[in-house]
Amino acid sequence: MASIALLQKKRAAAYDPKNRKASGQRRPSSNGAALNGAGNRKTLLQALDRTGRALADPAEGYELFPIDFSMHVQIRQNVVQRFLQTHPEAKGSAAAILLHGGVELDRYDTDIQYNFHQESFFQYLFGVREPGCAGLLDLATRRAVLFVPRLSDEWELWCGDRKPLAYFKAHYKVDEVYYVDELAAVLADKLKAKKLFVLHGKNSDSGLETTTTSTFEGIDKFEVDRQTLHPVLVESRVIKTEKELELLRFVNKLSSRAHVNVMKSIRPGKMEFHAESDFLHYVYSNGGARFHAYTCICGSGHNASALHYGHAGAPNDKLLEDGDLFLNDMGGELHGYTSDITCTWPVNGVFSADQRMVYEGVLKAHDAVMAAIKPGVSYVDMHLLSHRVLTQHLLEYGLFQNGTVDELMDHEISAYFYPHGLGHLMGLDTHDVGGIPVGYTRSTKKILAKLRCVRNLEKNMVLTVEPGCYFIEAQIQAVLANPVTAKFVNQEMLSRFRGTGGVRIESDVVVTATGVECMSQVPRTVEEIEATMQKA
Repeated sequence: MASIALLQKKRAAAYDPKNRKASGQRRPSSNGAALNGAGNRKTLLQALDRTGRALADPAEGYELFPIDFSMHVQIRQNVVQRFLQTHPEAKGSAAAILLHGGVELDRYDTDIQYNFHQESFFQYLFGVREPGCAGLLDLATRRAVLFVPRLSDEWELWCGDRKPLAYFKAHYKVDEVYYVDELAAVLADKLKAKKLFVLHGKNSDSGLETTTTSTFEGIDKFEVDRQTLHPVLVESRVIKTEKELELLRFVNKLSSRAHVNVMKSIRPGKMEFHAESDFLHYVYSNGGARFHAYTCICGSGHNASALHYGHAGAPNDKLLEDGDLFLNDMGGELHGYTSDITCTWPVNGVFSADQRMVYEGVLKAHDAVMAAIKPGVSYVDMHLLSHRVLTQHLLEYGLFQNGTVDELMDHEISAYFYPHGLGHLMGLDTHDVGGIPVGYTRSTKKILAKLRCVRNLEKNMVLTVEPGCYFIEAQIQAVLANPVTAKFVNQEMLSRFRGTGGVRIESDVVVTATGVECMSQVPRTVEEIEATMQKA
């Protein structure tokens, strides 16, 4: 546990006011980067080490991340190489990989469109923000070809100038660009393609099938393979490139600052939606993040026990009351790449004894996993480690009773209070693809049934670490209804916690060659949180 002690020491140094310099007057630099009072650009790399976190200062000003489309050039090269390694029969053949991007969707029967969001696999390969496109990778020449819509005069009237094909070629760093209505002719006459590998498959996390399987007039003239491409792309997305990691670090830094800003601005008497509003405004105005990775979860009091609170039927609309814990699970998104950070803290800025007990148990579980992650370890084992540490903590404090840690684990008692998986892969999707390999049969054990990742960890995987402890009435009733499990729970103590919500602590991490890098830069200990809120 020495590494946990080191983490705690680094935290203390990072949050010691004596080690923090006055920020001075801020101004944006000529390239949009925030400058501190001394004029030196603060970078994320300076703020991070193997396990340490540094407080993200929300007052540092805006910073725009320069999107480098050579990232997608490298990704395309990696995908073609992986494809040909796993399917050598395609080498030298007149074959191509073909994907279609997303299309604009109307809001029911109106002429108002939802804000367009690119399909993730297409975003991965091409990074194209426009709807209605297609993209092709020639397996023989490894050339990338982009197809864009031929826009009408009416479109130009309402939406602005039509960009020439040369713009798309230069901007997106592809080899050739044509119009979508030329797709069949280009494939047959210019590329001489005979076989197409198109995207079709099922997301093993959501259980949903891909929605942009390629189809076009004339596709019947080609041999079409709909099975081979999807698993190759999924496995490629599991391991991030260095340029992808740079982007993920930035969106984590931006989202971390937004979380700290919310922490400093919220007090009793405001509404839950003020946290959501403040967060979304911050990531957009300070980093250009127009999208958020998922619906913001801002649950106070009892609402913190709803794992995915914030939906249409419960739209973060409760009054924030003195004495409540406030769980905020929010992440910004930039160029399709996401963040997913959860902070839990008291609305009034001071933890009660009971709140502190629960919070510190979850933090112990979080930090134990952070100290244990490295290439080769099983994420299932990390999940079970987090349950074991939380069980030990709740047993020491008396909420669990009448058994050893092993006995409590055998009866899965912690799973009634921590009923979800430790975390998930993250990247272009919040719950990114690849966490559940094809053919894996989900466990029926309560403690394992909700896992979103069951892989052995590898360098440059990006995951979340998000243990929790909740007082969900239906789960409480279930554990108490069975005499075999009820005896392990101190019902008198439990009565103090019923209706109080819950705690989740979630960080986004990169698996490194020797351990883990925590990208999320937010206050974590009780002392850090209380000090941050007192400075507001």
